[in-house]
Formats: sequence, structure tokens, C-alpha cells
Amino acid sequence: MEWSLKRNCSVTPAQLGWLYASLCVVSLGVAVGFWSLGAPLVLPFALLELVAVGSAFLLYARHATDRERIHLLDGQLVVEQETAGRIQRCEFAREWVRVEPRGDDGQLIEVRGGGQSVKVGRYLRSDLRPALAREIRLALRGG
Repeated sequence: MEWSLKRNCSVTPAQLGWLYASLCVVSLGVAVGFWSLGAPLVLPFALLELVAVGSAFLLYARHATDRERIHLLDGQLVVEQETAGRIQRCEFAREWVRVEPRGDDGQLIEVRGGGQSVKVGRYLRSDLRPALAREIRLALRGG
């Protein structure tokens, strides 16, 4: 049994890179054109704009592939969370795992057991989190 939760991204990091490259070509082309016509201040402002846009794109791209993966494997519940390229992995013994919350309040789902705990469900709509918690509980019981 496996659940894979990830961000809803309309643009991949590779597509974003191509978009930024084309933006650079157009913006620098216009700036160099104005610079050659005697307007030297257009080029520094175009460079400043490209640095600002590039920084925003880079921040977006770092988190575009964030995900959570929850799966039952050999009697263990394994939770993997990837954030900005870093993967955090927690393993819980199947028989000692507790899945909370039980209510329908839309909070993140807390998986606890063996002295560790992790919250999951951040890439899932809040109204669907209770259903995911029920599914995990049912799978842990073997049903």
C-alpha cells in the first residue's frame, strides 16, 4: 500500500529554466538596443530585473518537486518527506503506530510511534486529510 502526495505545480523546473532563458534573451536584446541608441541606463535596470526574477524563479523551482510518500513495507510504515531536495525518512513499527487526528478539523495528520512523530498531508486538501488518516489506519490493521 502506498500514498504519494506532491505539490500541484503547473510548471516544472526545466520549463521554468527555458522560460527564464527566453526572458533573458528578449530583455537583454531590448536593453542592448536602447543602449546602442544612447540610453545607457536601460541595461543596468534590465540586469537588475533579471536578477530579481531569476531569484524568484529559483525559489519556486527549489520547492516545485516537494512531496510526501507513505507506504507499508515489511511490517513497517515508512514516511518519506522531500523538501527542497532534502529527504527525511521515518520508519514506524506497524503494531506501534498511532495516526492522529481522528476528527474532521482539517489539521495535518500526525503519525506517532517508537518515540518519534511526523506530520503528513501538507500537499493534500484539508477536507481530504481525515479520509487519508482513515485509509492509513485501515491499512495498518491489515484491512
